[in-house]
This record gives sequence, structure tokens and C-alpha cells, in this order.
Amino acid sequence: MRAAAEADAAAICEIYNQGIEDRLATLETELRTPEERRQWLKSRAPRHPVIVAETTQPDPISNRPPTAQAGLAAPVTVGWGSLNPYNPREAYRHVADFSIYVERAYRGRGVGKLVLTRLIELARELGYHKLVLSAFPFNAAGMALYVRQGFRTVGIFKEQGLLDGRWVDTIVMEKLL
Repeated sequence: MRAAAEADAAAICEIYNQGIEDRLATLETELRTPEERRQWLKSRAPRHPVIVAETTQPDPISNRPPTAQAGLAAPVTVGWGSLNPYNPREAYRHVADFSIYVERAYRGRGVGKLVLTRLIELARELGYHKLVLSAFPFNAAGMALYVRQGFRTVGIFKEQGLLDGRWVDTIVMEKLL
């Protein structure tokens, strides 16, 4: 785990676009570009960090190591997360929303847990009082992760967004830090 840098924009973009395409983690429908993600990274305030998870382990599908240089496997970004503003009003300065996205081939291997654990640590270090999220109730893996990490359900937004011609609900959860 490490802080994201401008050079991570392409990897963050690729993983985010997988999340958009898979329709499991966001109501976003427009694919992003590396340049858009680069600008997004540059615009982040210190209280809203972005982190990346890297590995040098073999791809779980192909069982081949990532790009090798001089016999050593180069790190590959397998997930990312961010603490995001919840609301611009000053009274909400101690509440953060967060995002987590994991590369398809690495889902179900604990990457999301590592990213969320680090985001919770960062939120505490940055003086946040609470983390909130909005997720799809049908994202079973995500829901299980949030519950295991101590998030509680606040409510369901019925028909919160129109995705591929159908209305989808979102679940709202929170964790006091």
C-alpha cells in the first residue's frame, strides 16, 4: 500500500473503468481516460488521499508474474481507494465518503480488505469522525467486506439511479471512527 502518484493515473483509470463496465460498484457510466484521472489526482486535497495496492505476485488467472526486470517482478497496481469529500459544508468536514476498486483478476483475494483497512487508518490519522458509503446491495462481496469492517446499514435509497435502462437501489452505510 502506498500513496498514489501522478504516474498511477493509467492503472487507476484501467481499474476504475473495469468497475464501471462490470456494473457492481458505481452508478458511473462513462469510461474515464488516463488524462482525466491524472487531473483528478492532481486536484486532490491532502485530506482526500488516494492510495494504491501493489503486488509482485503472479496474476491469479494466468499464474505468470507481472513484467519482469532483471529477474525481479515489477510491482503491479491491483487496487486503489480514496477518501472523498462527503459534503462541502463546513459542518461535514469530519465525515468522508470513500471509494475502493480492485482489478478483476485480484477480486476475492483480500485486496479490498487491505485498501479499506488503510483508508480507515488514514481517516483516523486525518481527524475524521465517520466514514460513509453508498453501494449496490447486490454487490455481495462488497457488502460482506463493509460489514466485516464494522459498517452498519443506515438505509436503502430505492431506485437511486438508472443503470442500463433499469432502476437500481443503493444501500447507505456508516462507520464511526
